Amino acid sequence: MSILYPSLLWLLLPIAVLFYYRSRQITDTIHLIVLALLVIALSKPVVDRGAQERKVEAQEIIVALDVSYSMRADDIAPSRYEFAVQTIDALLEENLNDNITLIAFTTNPLLLSPPTTDHQLISLALKSLRLDHILTHGTSLEKLLKKVSELPMEEKNLILISDGGEEQDELILNSIIQENRIHPIVLAMGTSRGSTIPKGDGSFLKDKEGNLVISRINPLLEALAANNSGSYLIPKSSPEAMAAELQGALDALDAKRQQLSKMTRSYVELYPIPLFTALLLFLLMHTRGVKYLLLLAVLFGSQAQASFFDLLKLDVAYEAYAEEEYNRSQEILSTLSTQTLQSQIALANSYYKLGEYQRAIKTYQTIRSTSPQIKQMLYYNIANAYTQLASYDKAKRYYAQALQLGEDEDARANLALIALLQEKKAAPGIAHPKSQNNAGSKSENQEQETDKERRSEDQPSSGSGSGGSEQKQKNREKMKLIEAHQDKQEQPLSSKVYEMINKGYIHEKQPW
Repeated sequence: MSILYPSLLWLLLPIAVLFYYRSRQITDTIHLIVLALLVIALSKPVVDRGAQERKVEAQEIIVALDVSYSMRADDIAPSRYEFAVQTIDALLEENLNDNITLIAFTTNPLLLSPPTTDHQLISLALKSLRLDHILTHGTSLEKLLKKVSELPMEEKNLILISDGGEEQDELILNSIIQENRIHPIVLAMGTSRGSTIPKGDGSFLKDKEGNLVISRINPLLEALAANNSGSYLIPKSSPEAMAAELQGALDALDAKRQQLSKMTRSYVELYPIPLFTALLLFLLMHTRGVKYLLLLAVLFGSQAQASFFDLLKLDVAYEAYAEEEYNRSQEILSTLSTQTLQSQIALANSYYKLGEYQRAIKTYQTIRSTSPQIKQMLYYNIANAYTQLASYDKAKRYYAQALQLGEDEDARANLALIALLQEKKAAPGIAHPKSQNNAGSKSENQEQETDKERRSEDQPSSGSGSGGSEQKQKNREKMKLIEAHQDKQEQPLSSKVYEMINKGYIHEKQPW
């Protein structure tokens, strides 16, 4: 376990002092405990689940920052360089998922950060860069563009932040840009009137003849953007506004976005535990309304893994199911934000009742449980659905799987009936395990008799093998009917049916 905001735990010290000098009344003691629990909750205790990979849709962006001596000019407050760094930080916040590469350049380019979606690394690289250690005064755009052309991106969206280069020949720069599919967005860090360049000792930079050096924006930058369908931007009133304009220029490129893998840390939040405990203690001291405590238990309980509103929806869905309004039940259960085992079973049962057997099967098959009883019930229900679809081979397999997990009279009887149906093509006198929605020409009494034979698996909370003595008597009658039919036909039940059961026809390699 770790704490995301450990500095807040210092607030426990004054609480501990107050606890030591408190009066001995139970109310004061509880109040201080509640306060301490709230501080612990605010400090965000978590369980670190480590780094996990996830796919994000992102854009490749290359940021090239001019760090030459002229970027110290202050015609853009607080300085050209500081404004540029603040703009990059604001841009990183705008592009949370984009894959960003950072290059610092003077006469030679330097890769500060390779392509990454971890923008904290880029911020750290910017903060660790010391202008005092950079002594070069020149700027080479040609070397920068050649460095960019070597990067592995198919399309290179380049944000060039500079006050200009020393090159005079635009053709060379244009050819590099066009041959390597570079899309330039130029942020011109400077003004046409120019500015002196301060030095660390408070003086200003001078040339060899002793004249003050005036650094002006190079008009080559605007021409470079115009000749290559790029954008030419000048600084705005704030870095945030400048970052927003850069983002607009990136969006205007309509560049290809792609799926990238991003490693993110995953945490299990533990703050609900002290928070719920604090609220519970407070309400115990100041209210006698038990209903409020029950409401909190519903709101914060994690056992059902559902929200309070989902629980309300579940109640409405179960009521609709009980009233045989299966369409309404299915619609409500499909809108739950958090699916539970009970809600998934209820949804599958609703599909079954509506005659949508394929959807019922798919829903049953998505349910995961380690309970043998639940798995047996799911296998039984899937077999019933396949029987309704006359897919007898699949029905036999799932009935056999249900029997592999434990004895069940209903499953055994239906398995025998399915085998006879498959062999005799629904010979007269053989009961069919179909339940509701029969398309045949049964009388009402026959339909009721068949429905009685069916497992009560359509109830949201039902399980396998839960029939009483009356159900067992009906199963024995079904088996007698099978034996009578065997005697009449003078041939035994297929041995393959029992081979599947007794010799282990089903072997689960990845049990749920």
